[in-house]
Amino acid sequence: MSEDNRPIESLRHQYEVEKDLHRRLMESTRENRPALFSQLYGELFERVKDHPRLTRRETAEDSAKAVEARMKLLRPYLKGVKTFMEVAPGDCRLAYKVCDVVDKVIAIDISDQSGEKKDVPENFELVIYDGYELGVPENSVDLAFSYQFLEHIHPEDHEYHFETVHRVLKPGGLYVFDTPHLYSGPHDASRGFTYIHEGMHLKEWTYREMFALVKKTGFKECFTYRFGTPRESGLFNMGTLCVEGLFGMLPLALRQKLSDRVFKGVTMLARK
Repeated sequence: MSEDNRPIESLRHQYEVEKDLHRRLMESTRENRPALFSQLYGELFERVKDHPRLTRRETAEDSAKAVEARMKLLRPYLKGVKTFMEVAPGDCRLAYKVCDVVDKVIAIDISDQSGEKKDVPENFELVIYDGYELGVPENSVDLAFSYQFLEHIHPEDHEYHFETVHRVLKPGGLYVFDTPHLYSGPHDASRGFTYIHEGMHLKEWTYREMFALVKKTGFKECFTYRFGTPRESGLFNMGTLCVEGLFGMLPLALRQKLSDRVFKGVTMLARK
């Protein structure tokens, strides 16, 4: 049995289905990718009837803890923010929470997953986009955020995503993001069957890769978070990269085990 109490046969079935969808997504073109993402996620839930997204029942306490964990990443930078933008907000619980402390919140997603909620804040706007064009004016956002989103972007689109966020940020604006770390992965249905992400995660990252991408796409500086706290220090960046480099030389099984404690995710802030 697995940690989510499903038998190994169910886990293997989900893994095989996701591996098939992964291949089709990786072979997709930019033109057909937006429609294909929606289509294939629908197919995933149709073919995997016991998928956790369909069966999990989250309590109010679990929901509050999840929102607070994300607020912890953002809270040091929310003071003075007028416009906040979240990419892939899901059910928008975090976005609604941020509405309490900023002038305007823009949530960007490829579909409306917020559900029919009452009392939507007046300063909240949901923008449905095609996966590429945000429809947000240039130099208009103080703080952007994404959580567990970058791993689902096609590798051909990574640069475009960061360039687009950079474009809509005001000078000095920040992009805070969190995505699973390669070394503690895979973090999708592949885990337990292989050390490579072959499921719905199209890319899992190292800090070294992310630093290179952020700088390439025009951001002035970037820093790491450790244990949920931002560390705006070049020395801390260097230390993170040195430790990560040492971990990268370990055998895969040992690297994964140690990284579960040290490199669970790549959590960073990038400043325009």
